[in-house]
Amino acid sequence: MNAEIKTRIDMINKGEVPEGYKKTKVGIIPEDWEVKRLGEISNKITDGTHDTPKVVEKGVPYITAIHVKDGSIDFDNCYYVSEEEHKVIYERCNPEKNDLLMVNIGSGTATPALVNVDFEFSMKNVALIKPNNKVIDSIFLEQFQLYVKDKLFHQLTSGGAQPFLSLKEIGKLLILVPNKIEQQKIAQILSAWDKAIELKEKLIEEKKKQKKGLMQKLLTGEVRLPGFDGEWEEVRLGEILKERNETGYETLELLAITGSRGIVKRDEVDIKDTSSEDKSKYKRIMPLDIGYNTMRMWQGVSGVSKYEGIVSPAYTVLKPTSKIDSFFIGYLFKTPKVINLFKRYSQGLVNDTLNLKYNNFKKIKLFIPKSIHEQKAIAQILSTADKEIELLEKELEQLKLQKKGLMQLLLTGIIRVKS
Repeated sequence: MNAEIKTRIDMINKGEVPEGYKKTKVGIIPEDWEVKRLGEISNKITDGTHDTPKVVEKGVPYITAIHVKDGSIDFDNCYYVSEEEHKVIYERCNPEKNDLLMVNIGSGTATPALVNVDFEFSMKNVALIKPNNKVIDSIFLEQFQLYVKDKLFHQLTSGGAQPFLSLKEIGKLLILVPNKIEQQKIAQILSAWDKAIELKEKLIEEKKKQKKGLMQKLLTGEVRLPGFDGEWEEVRLGEILKERNETGYETLELLAITGSRGIVKRDEVDIKDTSSEDKSKYKRIMPLDIGYNTMRMWQGVSGVSKYEGIVSPAYTVLKPTSKIDSFFIGYLFKTPKVINLFKRYSQGLVNDTLNLKYNNFKKIKLFIPKSIHEQKAIAQILSTADKEIELLEKELEQLKLQKKGLMQLLLTGIIRVKS
């Protein structure tokens, strides 16, 4: 960042007005920028149906708030309505290419997305803004709304009520408006970052698919690694994993078992702490132990521990024997076939009450390599794939943070784009 921009930021942060800037009700902005209400720069603001249409297997695409993501519309997982119902909805709300959608109720309130498809669709709990293209560039408007979305959502939820944006309130939203050429150049820069983010996300998904394929081939013996041709054997889980039920270690660190990240330190997860002050009945878990959520093992909630700590009594802790590699069995426990076995052996009348206690867990039979060395070799390959995905996810997070910083500079006029 050059000295001129740094000085400008320092001045604005102090409430001082740099040369070429002015004070407005939304802050200090360039002199040649305007502050407009969204209704002033739009030809129409409306919303979708207020009723819930009947969903059909085949018909016209129908989206709700859950299908509007930051900057995109999830048509791959949308619903469908009949032609007849669609016609009624479409008379009220006719989204077209380059219109802006905005969720106006629920947890995604204020989330915007630009329409980039040519086909007709219906919607509910989503507002439609038709920008006046003579005044505002659609992509610039989408980027601006993405920039202010979190602040707006926070304002709506500060009172604790269900977040909701009426059409009248949407029309009053304030937009910073540079000249049209500068809008387009800002939009072009931010869109390039979006493209880089999208490509990184696609690469991560591809790597995850490759890992899934590797797991299917390696964890079933369908493909053998070079140098390994020994037999696989069927074993009961009780033969290779013994229950560790050690209590009275209250001073150890509290850990949590998650579905996506495995076993993590409790303060690393953003979930409500329901643990009691009395930790005397909490179970000790050691490095290389397997821990699983007794009530959610049928959903694959398990992991290999890197730490010594304590976990909730609602978890089951397993100590591996010399016959099994912890990481190999940890990966095997994440395969659909094995997770289905966990569900079959769980007890309970409905999913919410299913539990897999050790007495039933130990009866489950699985095929594993007799050679611990083959188990370790398979786990190492899958671990390498995990590390590659983790690195890509960190790169993705950096791209998103960099774009967020760039949005703050460009969409407030702190950095000017020459028009």
